[in-house]
Amino acid sequence: MSTQEMNDEVNDEINEQNKLSSSACDSPQQQDEAAKDEQNNDAEPATSDPKLTRKLNEDEESPPSKIKRKSDTDESSQFYNLPSDLSTSSSSREPEKKDDSEKSTDHANLVANHYNTLEEKGLAERNKSRIVYMRNFNNWVKSMLINEYLEKVRQGKSHGEPLRVLDMCCGKGGDLLKWRKGNISYLICADIAEVSVEQCRNRYKDMGGKRYPPLFGAEFLAYDCTKVRLREKYKDASMQLDLVSCQFAFHYSFETLPQAECMFKNASESLRPGGYFIGTIPNAYELVSRWQKADGNKFGNEIYSVEFSCDKTNPPLFGAKYVFHLEGVVNCPEFLVHLPTFIKLAWKFGLELIMFERFDEFYERRKEDGKTLLGKMLALETYPPYHEAPLLAENSQEYQHAVEYMQTSTGHRKIGTLSQSEWEAITLYSVFAFRKARSTWNAEGKPEFVKS
Repeated sequence: MSTQEMNDEVNDEINEQNKLSSSACDSPQQQDEAAKDEQNNDAEPATSDPKLTRKLNEDEESPPSKIKRKSDTDESSQFYNLPSDLSTSSSSREPEKKDDSEKSTDHANLVANHYNTLEEKGLAERNKSRIVYMRNFNNWVKSMLINEYLEKVRQGKSHGEPLRVLDMCCGKGGDLLKWRKGNISYLICADIAEVSVEQCRNRYKDMGGKRYPPLFGAEFLAYDCTKVRLREKYKDASMQLDLVSCQFAFHYSFETLPQAECMFKNASESLRPGGYFIGTIPNAYELVSRWQKADGNKFGNEIYSVEFSCDKTNPPLFGAKYVFHLEGVVNCPEFLVHLPTFIKLAWKFGLELIMFERFDEFYERRKEDGKTLLGKMLALETYPPYHEAPLLAENSQEYQHAVEYMQTSTGHRKIGTLSQSEWEAITLYSVFAFRKARSTWNAEGKPEFVKS
């Protein structure tokens, strides 16, 4: 098959998927209108979004130079075979027994049930965990990321102007304290798990009390962010947001193209131009690199494991499923997020990527500013420990990197670190930040986004 024929095949599949996804988050009325439009335009075949199907190596579609990413020749790029970010079309593969909508519903229910049935553990219980420092480190990353972009938002606002936030896939409200400390004005919390949303609401009520000044206003929505248009559920659908946050959850939307587009639409639709969409996400480059080096489809260490259930030589762009198991956490299916597709889909909704860093890269950049917070949050384990207290990892080799660092540096009797297994797990994740672009009218009288 020639390159042109292959590209044509890819475009055909994306056209079909775009027909399905165009109304993924639309209301029934909008879907009816779209159906009528399609009937009235039978003579004109649907065309795919050119920004979505364009080659990655075109200058105008390349990611910003400040974004750290692997080269096109690394293992993870070879994994995707062709230079186009939509080259891993699955059109030539065996058809699944269930269609995409049925499969995505199954997984959505599984995710919701997973989080609804998680037990609420107290602080004392969590502190017994083998990965307590890793969890605290992840929380530090979220805190520093949120603080960084709240500050950017404030720089563009007048004193006293309201600051509104959407916490998409909020879970049980683990970031409520961060929003309170960030002095925001209004918060929308949305999550697929009803039990989690109710726990989030209760945490919010407990935080309020007789506090002065009063706690920020809030509303709570129990909906699947990958399938429901959130704006229609807001108390005020005209509200403009300054910041959208999605922590450790966006990758669930990459089960299908319609779900990924719905998530981006929810992130972008109410976000004002110049506002930010931030989050944390598994790094597909790291996952694929380790997968390629492993014998079979499973890899990991003493605290985590990843097992893929798709074709290792030619996985799909959407629905590349794996199960991620972390010490003490129930297994739940997740999906690879192909970074070039992630970037292009975001731009379709006016979101321009301005930062993408692996957790260890983010730590190196922010550790000086966040040194005090690292200590307060107990985000690093002290090595060697005080008063001969036991280390979390029983194998001394887990701290060999700390030993070598202390041998080559001066003035360090004790340092903060994580075990080797924890570092390996942490480097599977990245932080990202998008900026909402302004829009203008093109020569055809249609709105289009303008890159900065």
